[in-house]
Amino acid sequence: MDAVEVAYAGVVGQRELLRSGRITAVELLQICLDRIDRYDGRLRAFRTVLADAARAEAEAADAAQDDRPLLGIPIAVKDNVPVVGVGASMGTASPEPAAPRDAELVRRLRAAGAVIVGTTNLPELALWPFTESVTFGATRNPWNVSRTPGGSSGGSAAAVAAGMVAAATASDGGGSIRIPAACCGLVGLKPQRGRVPVGLAGDDAEHWQGLSSFGCLTRTVADSAVVLDVLTAGALGSDLPEPGPLRIGWTVKGGAPTPVDAEVRRALDEVLEVLRDQGHEVFEAVPSYSGVGESFLTRYARGTRDDLVRLVDPSCVEPRTRAVAAMGARMPDALLARARRLGDEAAQRLSVLPGGADVLVLPTIPHPPMPVGALTGMRTLALAGRVTPFTAPWNVTGQPALSIPSGVNADGLPLAVQLVARPGEDALLLRLAARLEAALRWPDRRPPLDSLASAT
Repeated sequence: MDAVEVAYAGVVGQRELLRSGRITAVELLQICLDRIDRYDGRLRAFRTVLADAARAEAEAADAAQDDRPLLGIPIAVKDNVPVVGVGASMGTASPEPAAPRDAELVRRLRAAGAVIVGTTNLPELALWPFTESVTFGATRNPWNVSRTPGGSSGGSAAAVAAGMVAAATASDGGGSIRIPAACCGLVGLKPQRGRVPVGLAGDDAEHWQGLSSFGCLTRTVADSAVVLDVLTAGALGSDLPEPGPLRIGWTVKGGAPTPVDAEVRRALDEVLEVLRDQGHEVFEAVPSYSGVGESFLTRYARGTRDDLVRLVDPSCVEPRTRAVAAMGARMPDALLARARRLGDEAAQRLSVLPGGADVLVLPTIPHPPMPVGALTGMRTLALAGRVTPFTAPWNVTGQPALSIPSGVNADGLPLAVQLVARPGEDALLLRLAARLEAALRWPDRRPPLDSLASAT
């Protein structure tokens, strides 16, 4: 079989190949490892590659031959989640110890038969909408290595976009699933808050004062549905029936005043036209973001402080990371309580989407992927805020939000739009996105990787 076609077959396609006996789990893993060896020297998607352990898991999958949903499928895990035997660096130089056991979401992947290939890079403490650090260097976008794959789940996005794995886990505290999806031409759902466990044992732990959700990145909606059904312990389901006629609101208003690139606006308009053609009612809707910015920044800064003090060596971080943590440390508990209250009020207000819409459509990011190194130094926080005005509000409210590809710009860089639903309606977003995928056919597009072969 053609190894490239196998690599890009996705979770659903690879599962069919395995179940039909056309390929073994060991052979599939080797295709992934070969692609990592071929392309990752330039992309730097992976922090660790667990080749020996993954081979043992693939051999066990071949021996099992059961109907678990991810049996034999290679998957990568973002390096802010405990994987047994690996010290999760959180993008820092802190000498973190090897995890004694898997996080609950990794345990669920393994229980479903997934083969854990390795861990993927992120910026320090998952803080930024790019994936660059002093310790691990810059992760690059497979569509154009001069551009960022986004962040903070940029390593996961680069790995999936380059066909090194069919799926990778991701987390999102201000857009960190959706922004890399937008930059790399992928599907990225930030699930409803609490859908996927954050802690080690599936407890009620939260991250960044409730801003963060965990999920995955894939190339197709069907692949995301399969993986998310595993991560949510069956709460979402993997079937994607027709959603029926919906009321679709749209806006180019973000949580902060932000100019939208003309090509991003064009891509949004083209998606809206497809939605009209599919029989949905489409109208302009204007969200009220009152209190969202204050709630986000306070919880983001306090969450950074919380993550920093948990490191073995908190001094092993960049000055810009320390600056955000210091901001959080100076915030009194009364300010945090106010931020939580403002967030609760915004969640209640936006649980009814503007205009009574079933789904809100808006940009994911206001521009195409930025050049690597565009955001540096102590101004990073202020500059990063210009990337997240359309994503961060939905971390404050906690409701599901999904980024899907919407073509490419004149330079061949991916563009994207974001779909937001009412609380708990993650499945509706996936069903609507599946219909858009059938019309827009984004899985047919692949990044030009030939120039990266054997690069180091």
